[in-house]
Amino acid sequence: MKNQFVKASLILALVALTVPMFARTGVTPTSDLNNQVRKELVMLPYYSVFDDLSFSVDNGVVTLFGDVTRPVLKSDAENVVKRIPGVTKVDNKINVLPLSSFDNRIRVQAYRAIFGYASMYRYAMGTNPSIRIIVDNGHVTLKGVVDNQADKNIANIRANGVPGVFSVTNQLLVQGNS
Repeated sequence: MKNQFVKASLILALVALTVPMFARTGVTPTSDLNNQVRKELVMLPYYSVFDDLSFSVDNGVVTLFGDVTRPVLKSDAENVVKRIPGVTKVDNKINVLPLSSFDNRIRVQAYRAIFGYASMYRYAMGTNPSIRIIVDNGHVTLKGVVDNQADKNIANIRANGVPGVFSVTNQLLVQGNS
């Protein structure tokens, strides 16, 4: 009986010593890695309503997608994701939008047209607005999430009313339907 107690104690001690060792290896479950990547991207200092960043994770390989207005944002996104424990490689497929005063004017006017509308201002609140306005050579793409189909339609109509806009692609998702 005493021998069995000693064996059980040794096994428990061995388990207690080895479990923390495996926990510190830097291997992170995919959902934790997704959350960490999302958090790092959202916290980037130059990330604005005129940028769109997305990613996918596959066995520690993070692929970055999206469109940004500043080249520094593309490199910053790659650099912060590289430092996350569990990331083995970063494939940066972020598109840097062309520098254009024409597009900058459309960005500002589309922002005012959409978020200046009484029922839409709530989507601009906070540090991470739920509607993204991407302008590429006069073509506007709306991305993000809205509460209902009416808000999706209003954003589309308001963006189409901006002078100089060639087309509007409405990729807004309605919450609950995504």
